[in-house]
Amino acid sequence: MDIATLRATHPDHWKLATAIRALAMDAVQAANSGHPGMPMGMADVATVLYRNHLKFDAKAPNWADRDRFILSAGHGSMLLYALLHLTGYEQSTLEEIKNFRQWGSRMAGHPEYGHLEGVETTTGPLGQGISTAVGMAIAEKSMKARFGAKIVDHKIWVIAGDGCLMEGISQEAIGLAGKQELDNLIVLWDNNNITIDGRVTVSDITDQHARFAASGWTVLACDGHDPADIDRALTEAKKAKGPVLVDCKTIIGFGSPNKADSYSVHGAPLGDAEIALTREVYGWGYGPFEIPAEIKAEWEAIGAKGAAAHAEWAARLDALSGAKKAEFERQMSHGVPKKLAGAIRAFKKANSEAAPKVATRKASEMVLAAINPVVPETMGGSADLTGSNLTKTSDISDFMPDNRKGRYLRYGIREHGMAAAMNGLYLHGGVRPYGGTFFCFTDYARGAMRLSALMGVPAVYVMTHDSIGLGEDGPTHQPVEHLAICRATPNTWTFRPADVIETAEAWELAISAETTPSVLALSRQNLPTLRKAHTNQNMVAKGAYVIEEAAGKRQAIIMASGSEVEIALKARDLLQAEAIGTRVVSMPCMELFAAQDESYRRKILPPGAVRVAVEAAVRQPWDRWLLGERGTEKKADFVGMSSFGASAPADRLYAEFGITPEAVAAKVKALL
Repeated sequence: MDIATLRATHPDHWKLATAIRALAMDAVQAANSGHPGMPMGMADVATVLYRNHLKFDAKAPNWADRDRFILSAGHGSMLLYALLHLTGYEQSTLEEIKNFRQWGSRMAGHPEYGHLEGVETTTGPLGQGISTAVGMAIAEKSMKARFGAKIVDHKIWVIAGDGCLMEGISQEAIGLAGKQELDNLIVLWDNNNITIDGRVTVSDITDQHARFAASGWTVLACDGHDPADIDRALTEAKKAKGPVLVDCKTIIGFGSPNKADSYSVHGAPLGDAEIALTREVYGWGYGPFEIPAEIKAEWEAIGAKGAAAHAEWAARLDALSGAKKAEFERQMSHGVPKKLAGAIRAFKKANSEAAPKVATRKASEMVLAAINPVVPETMGGSADLTGSNLTKTSDISDFMPDNRKGRYLRYGIREHGMAAAMNGLYLHGGVRPYGGTFFCFTDYARGAMRLSALMGVPAVYVMTHDSIGLGEDGPTHQPVEHLAICRATPNTWTFRPADVIETAEAWELAISAETTPSVLALSRQNLPTLRKAHTNQNMVAKGAYVIEEAAGKRQAIIMASGSEVEIALKARDLLQAEAIGTRVVSMPCMELFAAQDESYRRKILPPGAVRVAVEAAVRQPWDRWLLGERGTEKKADFVGMSSFGASAPADRLYAEFGITPEAVAAKVKALL
């Protein structure tokens, strides 16, 4: 539909949509950077969505049963910011819009979760929004099964662009959504055929309709500038079976006389002259950032239309038993059940006494068997490695279309999609997600894992087969640099436990975390229980601690994590036999150790003694503890990997790469 017809046929809609376009143009121009074209093109779709279909209450941004709206095409952030401001979200002031993309603004260049109410997830890296939305849709189904449709019954709406659908993660997401028949998920495709480089056709020929249909989606289409046709398509979408793609055919930069339908309006301001011309086309005779009071009032009425539904829902929530209401609110707010601490203590005591020799991946499964019954909101899963990751316990069943009370997700070979879905599971509320794969395949999940850290989502990444110790699968599957990558990521706890007790303590911290994701790097090979004296204290919470003290004068400190703590202890035995007093420090989490006060760190790593670190990975993260923290280069060394691994049994690999008690002892003696 052309502008003249649109203005004449739908005048009320036109003025509402034009307010979005004007704010987008003005904010990007004032910032001298940004993406005006997408908001201008999708303003009609967004107006119909918010006006006629989206269930929300602008005065209650965190209402549990609201529809979720995800702007997967996060570069078009001004579309969302304009909607939040116009509908009356308290934090989305006009001053914030004027400060778009500037220091201290809640309105960052791309939507950032936690900065601004109404932003449901961080988007910007293309494909993440649609993939995170799949997790939200799963969470909604899970919560509905647990608490009933009177308390949980809403949709997940997504606006995705051509770029989102090109990203590989999008295929992982749509395949998972189709398999799970998520009829609460509706994706509105901004089909404008433009990327930064030009027409989509310069790089892609995918038939998106066929692609989504092949993955079990219902596919609809509409004229993205015809409000009646948009409304028709969205109405059909809400009634359709399975997830829905609505192809909204739009013109990027709609109304810009010289830049519409071109890449030049994608990622740069229009310029004052072009904005003036566009205002004439729109019939918008107002200055920059000026929204007429009557139009703002109409938008605020749209923002308030969900208040009645919200009040009715609150009454239904209050009608629940006190215990069920409290449990719903606890799960939605991610409160930790009181029974967790007791379950972990009991587990530690029993296993300190039993002292099993098990791989830490097996230890993790054992801990989960204690956690899952007392934390009913956990949802686990694996990227097609359940039997290797050991992430499924006997008390939980598969989440499937015919079993929405299931708590185990079969993600398939979709590491990236799994990680993004886990973000969505948590962000929706009511779910504590964990998911597993081989540690080496953090490479495939990395984009979404980074967003977990950026958003403060405490997802738990169960990463097994954590070193050359996995053996015969060889260097393609042996992670040597991955500990360094995870440890380098801000706001991430990387746990590498040495035995079943440290594994339990790591899980307690991970499942109780409020704003920090955890990576559990777990062994394939069996490891002995090293902590046989029970303590209620969580030693892993310190990040590092003395697991064996020097006998006699302390001359050396050996530091290690995970499977190499056993090697460090055997090296100590060799050194002590020669009267070389040696302390062994287990360091299961460098990040938590770094967070301890100076006095504790000095107690664990005092000056004077030579230091050797041992880990079946690259040296890089250890230099802080070897050369810093009162250490010196002349009295420090490392035993570990400086290359990729090889294919052979684990014992042979450790011997060939020189990660042995004898090698560690020799390093110590060479430094004395």
